[in-house]
Amino acid sequence: MDLELRHLRTVRAIAETGSLTKAAAALGLAQPALSAQLRRIEKALGGPLFDRDHTGARATPLGELVLERARVVLPAVSELQEEAVRFANATGAMERFRLGGTHGPLLGGLVDRLATAHPAAPVSTYTSWSVAEIASQLVDGRLDFALIGTCGESAPPDAGRLEWQVVGVDPVFVMLPETHRLAGLDELELSELAEECWADVPGDGCFADCFVAACARAGFSPASVYETDTTSVVHLVQVGRAVGLCRATFPPTPGVVTRPVAGAPLSWRHLLGWHPRSAAASAAAGAVSGYTRAAYTEAVGRSESYTRWLAAHPGFGAVV
Repeated sequence: MDLELRHLRTVRAIAETGSLTKAAAALGLAQPALSAQLRRIEKALGGPLFDRDHTGARATPLGELVLERARVVLPAVSELQEEAVRFANATGAMERFRLGGTHGPLLGGLVDRLATAHPAAPVSTYTSWSVAEIASQLVDGRLDFALIGTCGESAPPDAGRLEWQVVGVDPVFVMLPETHRLAGLDELELSELAEECWADVPGDGCFADCFVAACARAGFSPASVYETDTTSVVHLVQVGRAVGLCRATFPPTPGVVTRPVAGAPLSWRHLLGWHPRSAAASAAAGAVSGYTRAAYTEAVGRSESYTRWLAAHPGFGAVV
C-alpha cells in the first residue's frame, strides 16, 4: 500500500486525541475501520506507530518520526491545495465537472442533467464507499462537487472546510424478496425481522452502529450482517439469503420489494458539497444544486412504496 495524505491525517488524529476511540469519532469513522486502517499503515511503514493499552495510544519512536514529518507535510500540502484551487478557478467558469459520490442513483441523475445542460463540458465521476475519502479529494481540489449521504443527523466530513447542502432526507427501508412472508405488508415492525440475516453496503460512518442500536431497541441483535456491494446485496435478497437495508429511493428491482419500517428508526441525508474557495464551483453551486434536487425528485417518484409513505410523513423527502 502506498502512503497517502489521509493516512498521515489518521496518524495525526490518533496522536492528538490519545486514543483510537476518540480519533475514530473525530474522523467520522467506526473504530473497527480505523483500527484496520492503522494496521495497514503500520504494515506499509514497517512497524507499530503506537503502543496501545486500556489507557490510550502513545506514539512509538517510529510513530514520533512519522508525526514529525506529518506536521510539516500536511500544512504544506493544505496550503498548496488551497492556492491551487484559487488559481485554477480564478476565472469563475466551469469548463469541466469532476464529481465524487457514494454509490447510488442520484449521481447518475446528476451526470445526466449536467451533460444535457453543458454538452461541451466533460463530466467525470469518482465513487467510493468512504465519505471521508471523497471529502478529502474535494478538499485537495481533485473534485469540484461531491454527492454523499450521512446517517441521521451526523455531521458531514470536513464540515469546517467544505460547504454542504442537504438535498433530501429519507427513511431507511427494508429490501425483501417478493416471495417473503411480509412482502404484502405496507409497513414492517423491525422486531418482525428479528430472525433474519441482513445485507448492507459498507461505509465509514455510524450507520452500522445505528442499525445495531435500532435492533436492540426492538428487542434483538441481528444474527449476521453481510457487507457487500449493491449488486450482491440485491442478489442475496432475491435468493432469500438475507433481507437488505436500502435508501427509500432505491429503484424498482425485479424480484425485490422495499418496505418502510414503523417509526422510521433509521434515516439518511443526501448532501451536495463543494469547496468554498473554489470560485468556479461556488458560482455553479446553485445550478448544480438544482440539477441534484431534480435527480432526487425523480428518484423518489420511481419508488411507489416511498411515494405512498411520504404522503403521510411530511418531515421527510426533499429539503427546500
